[in-house]
Amino acid sequence: MLTGIDRVERAYLAHLLEDPVPLFALIRTRAGYLLLDRAGAQAFLDRLDRDDWPARPDLLSRLAPRDMPEQGRAETGVRRLARDRAAPWRLRHMLARHLPPGILYLNVGHSNLTSRVLTALKDTLGARVSVMIHDTIPLDLPDTQRPGKVRDFRAALSRVADRADRIICTSHAVEARLAAHLSPHGWRPVTVVAPLGITPPRPAPEDLPPHLPPRRPYFVTLGTIEPRKNHALLLDLWQDLGPEAPALVIAGSRGWQNDAVFSRLDSLPPDGPVIEAPNLGDGAVAALLTGAEALLFPSRAEGFGLPALESAALGTPVICSDLPVFRELLGDWPIYASPTDRYEWKKIVADKAIIKQRRIRAGTVTPPTWDTHFRVVLGAAS
Repeated sequence: MLTGIDRVERAYLAHLLEDPVPLFALIRTRAGYLLLDRAGAQAFLDRLDRDDWPARPDLLSRLAPRDMPEQGRAETGVRRLARDRAAPWRLRHMLARHLPPGILYLNVGHSNLTSRVLTALKDTLGARVSVMIHDTIPLDLPDTQRPGKVRDFRAALSRVADRADRIICTSHAVEARLAAHLSPHGWRPVTVVAPLGITPPRPAPEDLPPHLPPRRPYFVTLGTIEPRKNHALLLDLWQDLGPEAPALVIAGSRGWQNDAVFSRLDSLPPDGPVIEAPNLGDGAVAALLTGAEALLFPSRAEGFGLPALESAALGTPVICSDLPVFRELLGDWPIYASPTDRYEWKKIVADKAIIKQRRIRAGTVTPPTWDTHFRVVLGAAS
């Protein structure tokens, strides 16, 4: 199942493959860097969509740590598609062999923003570097992050501010937070705001496991189970509502720094109203959302909030935290509540009339499109 950033990277690759200009893809593996040409990038996308990777990792992947076998298989498959490869200290030589000067480099994830990569691109090729910043949450909510993440993100953001020609922001809210973190240090990078495209997946009820959807009315919360997503508030709320409450489906994998919530989930009664549902595909999630009373999204911070936008695009009511990014992108579609006010959330969840009004208004949300996004990003880069 692709993460939100994975889906953005896939959308960029698919769009760029439709453009006849020369195209290369740079991939960092645990054994070094790989360079794919257009044919290799197309083959990579095809394999990604089919989840078609070698059954066994090659020797390089077997020598690497074994804690991520799926990554080893994927790296093995990508190596077979590569036009060239290089050890980390030979990266600039590989790029100089294949790429013309003055190229446009797009990085739309939060990885590979190392001094080695940015220096090789800027100093060796004179590249125009555009980097997408999805959010500044590691600096905004440091208490919710894995050990070392705040330090690493701050260092990467400093490198981007120093070496990138342009920063792509997914919302004006992200642009404002970015300025708040960079301006005190004298950095005022060129930014462009381009909301991500929303393409709601086709509901696939046939992909749901037998116990879903619940037989009683139900709500869904969607996202990795980590502190920022505020699952603790919903568990408290359902404890208040008692055994006769509507069902709550928690769709998402377990993340980090959330042992207290994991313990509460492990102690849930199997026949209770709260259901943990990890590893659902996009079509199964869409099917759940179309039958839900509402999406519950009490997140403490978001850069974009993809689940809320996709739910609204499907016509599902959204009850979410009162965050600037949701006001910007969803206007008055959601029902807003404070992410710290359990009483307010309980009152809204119990008020079927107001949720019904949101259901009646289904179809009034026009989500941002990828066509518009790429016109803004690539038009400004030409």
